[in-house]
Amino acid sequence: MLLVALTGGIGSGKSLAAQYFASCGAQILDFDQLARDVIERGSEGFDEILVRFGDDVLREGNLDRAKLAEIVFNDGIARKDLEAITHPKIRAAFDEVVAGLASEAILVSQIPLLAESDYPYPFDFVVTVSASEDTRRARLIKRGMKDYQVTQRMQAQATDAQRAAIANAILVNDGSEDDLLRQVENLYADRLYPARMGM
Repeated sequence: MLLVALTGGIGSGKSLAAQYFASCGAQILDFDQLARDVIERGSEGFDEILVRFGDDVLREGNLDRAKLAEIVFNDGIARKDLEAITHPKIRAAFDEVVAGLASEAILVSQIPLLAESDYPYPFDFVVTVSASEDTRRARLIKRGMKDYQVTQRMQAQATDAQRAAIANAILVNDGSEDDLLRQVENLYADRLYPARMGM
């Protein structure tokens, strides 16, 4: 089994890279989805968030994720408090997924905030997707984000240098989708598959 982390700044192309890893044969785990699951209405995480942040983060009885994101991206203490609620639950969900894997699996976990997290995960290999700030900004604005929102998110995240410092491999995604696909295929064939096989 090989546990791979796939990280990168907002707009870098992590989701596309994850699709390409899946096409190579890897199993994919989306940490954003895990984070949503552990604070769904009716969960322990949901109740703990209401205790900490109050009813202001509710809309029609459900968590208003945009409101919660706005709060934590503008308040470092609030962000730490949210992480203290969610990270142990995300780790428990991750451990449950890993326990159910076949011994020969390659699991690629899409985890945007790996460099920012103090919470330990047993990854064997870290892949960072990198793209220039201008490229990332253009992609995000095309998706409908406002320029100031992009700036807020980027400033709240680690720098390219910090992500590179924890990476075993870097995929540069400033070119075409085909270029990214070739990089993923080469990395999978040359490093990930041999590492899983102990070669």
